[in-house]
Amino acid sequence: MLLARATETILLGQRGHLFPWAPVCFATGIGTYFSLKFEPALWVFVAILGVCLACLLVLLRWRSVFAPILWLVLLTLAGFGTAGMRANILDAPVLSFRYYGAVQGRIVKVDRGSSGAMRLMLDQVVLERTEPARMPRKVRVSLREYSEESWVRPGSTVMLTALLSPPSGPAEPGGFDFRRHAWFLELGAVGSARSPLMLVEPEGWNKPILQIRLSFAKFVRTQIEGERGAFAAAILTGDRSGMSQETILSLRRTNLAHLLAISGLHMGLLTGLVFALSRYVLLLSPQARQHVPIRKVAAGVALVASFFYLLLSGGNVATERAFIMATVALGAVLFERRVFSLRAVAAAALIVLALWPEALLGPGFQMSFAATTALVSVFAYLRDKQIGLGPRWFKPIATVFISSLVAGLATAPIAAAHFNQFAHYGLVANLLAVPLMGVLVIPSAVLALLLWPLGLSAIGFWLMDVGIRWILGVAAYVASLEGARGTVVSPDPAVLVILSLGALTVSLWRGQARILGVAPVVLAFGLWSQTERPNVLIEGSGRLVGILEDTGRALSKAKGSGFVATNWLENDGDARSQALASEGWADAARTEQFQVRHLWRKRDMEKVSCVSGELLVIAGKPDVQLPCRVYNSESLAKTGSIALYFQDGKITEKTARDVTGRRLWSSQFKAKETQ
Repeated sequence: MLLARATETILLGQRGHLFPWAPVCFATGIGTYFSLKFEPALWVFVAILGVCLACLLVLLRWRSVFAPILWLVLLTLAGFGTAGMRANILDAPVLSFRYYGAVQGRIVKVDRGSSGAMRLMLDQVVLERTEPARMPRKVRVSLREYSEESWVRPGSTVMLTALLSPPSGPAEPGGFDFRRHAWFLELGAVGSARSPLMLVEPEGWNKPILQIRLSFAKFVRTQIEGERGAFAAAILTGDRSGMSQETILSLRRTNLAHLLAISGLHMGLLTGLVFALSRYVLLLSPQARQHVPIRKVAAGVALVASFFYLLLSGGNVATERAFIMATVALGAVLFERRVFSLRAVAAAALIVLALWPEALLGPGFQMSFAATTALVSVFAYLRDKQIGLGPRWFKPIATVFISSLVAGLATAPIAAAHFNQFAHYGLVANLLAVPLMGVLVIPSAVLALLLWPLGLSAIGFWLMDVGIRWILGVAAYVASLEGARGTVVSPDPAVLVILSLGALTVSLWRGQARILGVAPVVLAFGLWSQTERPNVLIEGSGRLVGILEDTGRALSKAKGSGFVATNWLENDGDARSQALASEGWADAARTEQFQVRHLWRKRDMEKVSCVSGELLVIAGKPDVQLPCRVYNSESLAKTGSIALYFQDGKITEKTARDVTGRRLWSSQFKAKETQ
């Protein structure tokens, strides 16, 4: 009885402020689905649908203070079911073997990988000697030797000789699962090619929006030279293929990489500018002032502009998320509601998660909504407490400073957890660069688009070039400062969950009890600081081994398996290169406590031997029984990457399969085990 009264008192105190918790409950269901170690049967989702319908029928008739509890159950189950159904809908063949031969497909995307190599995403794939039922829906091929040809455009059907393999699992147990990421991209194989492309069929107009977008990107690069033109094309069309890795690295090290992602900042600046221009133009007409709802018309014009920007920018998830948030804000103007509120942010989050539940796991969604929630909460607090920001001339400066500070603090832990680095001078770089983005670069881009039909777009592009020159100059200078980049160890996944719940309690809860959210935040950082890294890491094919020492992780190879090596070092919070980390291998592999040997060359496998107590990793399969602990390519194909922990003279083993379990996207494990 006391519990019921206490619950009733709490719910009454939060009445009118519970809607922002709806996406939190929905996300809890999504997170629960992805954390499972097994794939639920389809009847489970049918049962969940039935329970959700029953809860909804009850809520339509039940008017009680305890109704939010039932809403919590409904939204959590709905999130679980939505994630599961989307994963099943995207079920498509995944290559279960290494393939070398001819590949034909239609280009649907052109970009660059982390190494700078040009990558093609192909659909309508045809592989020789492969049954249609086993044909991947999409493949991605990196071109090692590529000279840009005018006919290599989205919509073109091409043929090349490539080496393909299934999407790889986590580089280490608990790490980023590219196989799961590829599943939701419908990507069934990845690989590389050195052979030249052959054009099978020109693009035609089967991808008109994409072709117009890339044609415009090419036009922008002809109007603004070099890296500045590539940056302009990236922020206008989302095409980053012209940008160098050096520029991208400078932007990342200064916390300015968000300027490249066409997300909330760009969409907000564009819609805000179009809204303001439309409103002022209408105000110039006396007839419009008297007979036209100017704010609503301006909101409608801004909504149309944001939709065209969505199409022009390629419509990736980040841009679609930003468009939804802009639509919610402009919809609030149309329906005469408060534009910037936690309810609007929550509505946008619910729509995004309902359409792309897998976005919850990505840094883009987490950082975007963390920044937005923090900004709305802080400025709502300043408004409610009537805290002034100084004289009228100083308010824009104070607003920019507060926005950069709040957004930086809100996103810094998420960025550090995902990318294992943080920018020491990120706030300074953002204060110097972001205002120019809003004052000069985006308005100049709009001016260039308006003048384009008149052939005068060069005026807008020249002004845009001035702003971009400053932004890239700030990024290059700040990135070159000593200590500009800091590194941090990768936390356990539970750390971000605890941290988020604590931060959300502080932001969303009403009343003095919100201070209780500080405890989970402190706990999360405490757990993060106590993160224990594996003593030994073994790559999933046996081609790389890493041993943790006091000075950092020693790697068994100076070259090869570069993605895995970089991933391990970053997760350790180690900024060294693979070549430098490999220099300590000889000493690390032989100590008094243990001995590790790694055999990966063909000549090393002719006579394989070891002694009891030794740990042997072989990038192949030995023909004889060995007395030591052996990890070979056959056993690793079943377990995936392996982490070993040494405690009190005992070795504890954790495999990638232990962490990921048996899911839809890990079905290739089953195929290999049955062979």
